[in-house]
Order: sequence, then C-alpha cells, then structure tokens
Amino acid sequence: MAVKVRGKNIEVTQALKDYVEKRVQTITKQFKTVGEITAVMRVEKGNHTVEITVPASGIVLRAQETSDNMYASIDQCVEKIERQIHKYKTRLMKRKYSNFKDAAPAPLPEDSEEVPEETGEFTVARTKNYAMRPMGVQEAIMQMNMLNHDFFVFFNAETEKIAIVYRRKSGDYGLINPELA
Repeated sequence: MAVKVRGKNIEVTQALKDYVEKRVQTITKQFKTVGEITAVMRVEKGNHTVEITVPASGIVLRAQETSDNMYASIDQCVEKIERQIHKYKTRLMKRKYSNFKDAAPAPLPEDSEEVPEETGEFTVARTKNYAMRPMGVQEAIMQMNMLNHDFFVFFNAETEKIAIVYRRKSGDYGLINPELA
C-alpha cells in the first residue's frame, strides 16, 4: 500500500505520515486492489484541512474535512470514506453482485503539467487523461456521487458509447448520449 502525503502551508512530520498510514490501513482491507493513496494537508487561517483520495477496485473514493486539529481532520476524512465504502457495498449487494473484490482497478486521472495550449481566444489551463472502463448508468451515478461531482463522463456498457450523467437542479439525474453530426 503506497500512501503519498503532501502538505501545503504545513510541514508534514513523520508522526502525521504514520498516523495517516495507520488510519488508511482500515480502508485498504476492504478491497483486493488499491492504487496509490494521496493525502493533502493544508492550514489556512487556523483551519486544518485534509483531503484523502483512494483509488480502489475500479472506484475512486475521496473525502475532504476541515477542523481546528489536523488529527481530527484525518479521522473525519477516514470515517467519511468508510461511510462511502459501506454505501457502495450496500448498493452492489442490492444489485446482486456476488463478489465485491473482483472489479479491476481504475487508475486516477493524470494531470498534465504542460504549458497551457493557446487555441484562438480560449486557453486550456489543465488537461486530464484517465482510463475508462465500461459501466452501467446506475454505477456511473454512484461513481459521480462518490466523487461529489455534478457530472460524470463514462463508457456505457449497454450502448457501447461514451455517455454523460449529470445532477439536475431538481435533485434527480440526467443522461446525455452524444452522437456525431
């Protein structure tokens, strides 16, 4: 299990690194395969913020918590991820999946550190690449909710095409099936 701990406006001590590794170890026992776990710690105006990202068995779990103590923020983050795992496993069991540990891992998106591209009047400030695996609409919605995003681009296993799910203002979900004109 590889844990990458970074700090912004704080020097990450060995004690903090050890504490994160110890707490995250409970999460990794739930999955057969776990990618590189990243933890980012920040201190801003006396608030201690921790963001933990765990790529495991085809899903990406992410949590961010802020408190007045770094150790408390770490604990809250891990608890939040444990709740996400429980929610995900419960949904999988309801859909009658027999073995939770059999899914293939999905790598984290790779950030491109290249110079921004100039395209006419618009500037591309950041580029991300990630590997898609086929999934159903319900699984895409679940993945979107776990990442706490408003939309999610995925490869629809049923139609064998790229699709997008999004959260509507009314609280329900929408599906976009793009086609070339």
